[in-house]
Amino acid sequence: MKYTIDKHDRYIVIEPHVEVIDADNAAKLKGEFLLRNTIGQRNIVLDMAHVQKTDEVGIRLGILAHRLCQSVGGIFILVHLCPTLMDMVRVSHLDKTLKIAPSLKVAEDLIFAHELESEYRGTIED
Repeated sequence: MKYTIDKHDRYIVIEPHVEVIDADNAAKLKGEFLLRNTIGQRNIVLDMAHVQKTDEVGIRLGILAHRLCQSVGGIFILVHLCPTLMDMVRVSHLDKTLKIAPSLKVAEDLIFAHELESEYRGTIED
C-alpha cells in the first residue's frame, strides 16, 4: 500500500493512496500509527481523500489511532471523508468519539486549539 506522511511541527498527516482500506492496508497503517505513538507523536491526521471504502477493520483502525493519540495527550483527526465513509462513521456512532474535519486547515486549527488548551492546563510539556 502506498501512503504519504507529511510531518509538521506539532502533528503529522498520513494520506493513504488507495481506494479501499482492507485488512492488509489497515495492518500497514496500524504499524505506522504504533510507530508514531512510540516515538512520541501525539497528533495524527488521517487524510482519507483517496479512500472510498473500508470495512470493520478500517473502522477499528480509527478507534485504535484515537486511543493511541489520546493516551499521550494528543488528538486523532479524520479529514476528507467521502459520503460513504461518513455514513459508516455515523452508523457506528463514532462521530461522537472521533474528530472529523472537512479539510486539513480545519484539522490544523483543531490541533492548535487542543495544544493551547493542553498547555494552559499544564498537561503538555515541550
